[in-house]
Amino acid sequence: MRSSLRLARPLLRRARLTHTSLRPTATLTTQSTLHSSQPFSTTPHRSSSVNPSEVSHFNALASTWWDPHGSSRILHLMNPLRHDFILSCLSSAPSSPPYPHRYLDIGCGGGIFTESAARLPTTASVTGIDPTPNILAVAKAHASKDPTLTGDRLRYLSATVETLPEEEKGQYDVVTCFEVVEHVDHPAEFLDVCGSFVRPGGWLVLSTIARTWTSWVTTNLVAEDILGVVPKGTHDWNKYINEEELRGHFSGRVGWGAPRVMGVVYVPGLGWKVVPGSEKVGNYFFAVQKVGGV
Repeated sequence: MRSSLRLARPLLRRARLTHTSLRPTATLTTQSTLHSSQPFSTTPHRSSSVNPSEVSHFNALASTWWDPHGSSRILHLMNPLRHDFILSCLSSAPSSPPYPHRYLDIGCGGGIFTESAARLPTTASVTGIDPTPNILAVAKAHASKDPTLTGDRLRYLSATVETLPEEEKGQYDVVTCFEVVEHVDHPAEFLDVCGSFVRPGGWLVLSTIARTWTSWVTTNLVAEDILGVVPKGTHDWNKYINEEELRGHFSGRVGWGAPRVMGVVYVPGLGWKVVPGSEKVGNYFFAVQKVGGV
């Protein structure tokens, strides 16, 4: 404990000295648009939203992805809540697609959620895509150990969402991007492309982190620098996205219903817990249903 406090003091002093760089840099306008220097940009970008440095960082974590006590431990612990949230979304709207469901898992990583979704009896098929080759190789190798995950039941593609075939748009009942949007360069355009693959009545489901002082302390200072439960360099606080920004983004798009939100908090020794209202300060799930025939 004393060593942790000794580490924390210089980091906190550094934070106070540079506090102006840690203030939220994005605020919503009445048109729910943001300047190009802010997380939600309206400036067109023709290139992929993938950041090469992010790919390099996660490639380095590939070997420990399926170790429940390794670098992805937090993701393993979060996975049950992912399923609970999706189930709550599907059951909340009579217009949700009937079973069995087709999933598209964007930024699937080593396949923690992807595999578990493919094993559900209510699943028709799961497609996982990721631009990090080392991690995708780990996902494929792990899935190959289960003979039930063959054929169309589970497939992995080395791709970004921008490079998926046009004919797959509007074909998925559930499109997920867990812990992804805070790692891309152009989140507004990224989410628009992700949404184009959702069929009418289907759901776009994601998880991310609010950009607040609390989230900087918990994810950057405590999780990465003090406790080490998350590898250093995983989080860029300036890329975090507030729940209000996501609400504004989708309210300005035709064809999306009212969002569903669930705040979660990681409690050391106990795992992830649902805490109503915590979406305003830290980790949260966010989902919108595609309504009508859009």
